Amino acid sequence: MSTHLNTEKTQSHDPITVNSRSYKWPTRPCVVVCIDGSEPDYIEQAVAAGVMPWMKRVIEQQGSDLRGNCVVPSFTNPNNMSIVTGVPPEVHGICGNFYYDRENDTEVMMNDPRLLRTPTIFKTFQDAGAKIAIVTAKDKLRRLLGNELHFDGDKGAICFSSEKSNDVSLADNGIDDVLSMVDMPVPSVYSAELSEFIFAAGVKLMETVRPDIMYLSTTDYIQHKFAPGSDGANAFYAMMDKYWARLDDLGATIALTADHGMNAKHDDKGNPNVIYLQDALDKLVGKGQSRVILPITDPYVVHHGALGSYATVYLDESVDQQWAIRELSNIPGMEVVYTNEEGCREFLLANDRMGDLILVSDINTVLGTTEDRHDLSGLEVPLRSHGGISEQIVPLIFSQPVKGLNTDATLRNFDIFNIVLNHT
Repeated sequence: MSTHLNTEKTQSHDPITVNSRSYKWPTRPCVVVCIDGSEPDYIEQAVAAGVMPWMKRVIEQQGSDLRGNCVVPSFTNPNNMSIVTGVPPEVHGICGNFYYDRENDTEVMMNDPRLLRTPTIFKTFQDAGAKIAIVTAKDKLRRLLGNELHFDGDKGAICFSSEKSNDVSLADNGIDDVLSMVDMPVPSVYSAELSEFIFAAGVKLMETVRPDIMYLSTTDYIQHKFAPGSDGANAFYAMMDKYWARLDDLGATIALTADHGMNAKHDDKGNPNVIYLQDALDKLVGKGQSRVILPITDPYVVHHGALGSYATVYLDESVDQQWAIRELSNIPGMEVVYTNEEGCREFLLANDRMGDLILVSDINTVLGTTEDRHDLSGLEVPLRSHGGISEQIVPLIFSQPVKGLNTDATLRNFDIFNIVLNHT
């Protein structure tokens, strides 16, 4: 295994300012972890079951156990990019996994770095001389996380996904032969091992490269399948606990959060509770007069069928928006329907990347397009998903005590770098 990074100890630095927020230079390696789909109950139940001894010690003796709100829509891309830029989507521009480019009449995956409107914390710290390492589950996110990083020279970054861990190079990822380093095969994208690979790689990098800042971002495959406290969930959290303990032993400060929570979205018989919005709108305003966009959509829909609790709708100019809002609001399972202006103000989103309406369903309901467009045959268990306000509360856990933090204001998951660098 080769990397461009060296292991020299970084000297003291002035604080770094990025996106109007100031961050102190880490005095020891800083590891920020985004546990995809991890509502606080997963950790609480696993600790209560006795399978997370390191976490129990952190919560009760060693560190700080806080809570915060994630970004709505509570999906992967907008939250990961909020975490690594320190600002909400209205600033960085990534408002979902997927959006509609109205000007070009094109539906677009939001995994292209050209859509990012601000630099990341990683980019700014690297420019100041920091050693950066990023390991994520799926390659869709790797390009955004690694935007504008350079991978050459002594301070070149490391950035790769476990999904594409067999296809890395010094030029593109700052590392080669990852499989030999981790001593694991390339995991299936639908497996717990996809996330375990991330932590195994993180430990190896901390043992060898010792980056100043490391970011590890998992997949929510397990959380889509298993509820908090279940055997499957507890086994997954026990696995992560062992790796976090090792990173702690290696002298890193560890900060944990999530991109969103997860909830059951099915009835008592296990059937998904779905509002098919395009079907409903076609009846209300006529076919061809509206377009429903589901920002949860990405290339990996087997475990959720592209069904989440958030949608945006584009309406023909002839449609009365206020009338449509009233009608849609009356559908059972709908929590709130906003205009573009109202929704973007409420959720801190970029107006030009949202539709005319923003819709959120309730805790046990998801939103779809038309019934015939959603393939649910891949669901092995009753549907669990996310996207709404009900999946907004996430953990903010630190392996060191948090000091001097204003706890009167609502914390956000994108405050995590501020807290770990400025308040631990």
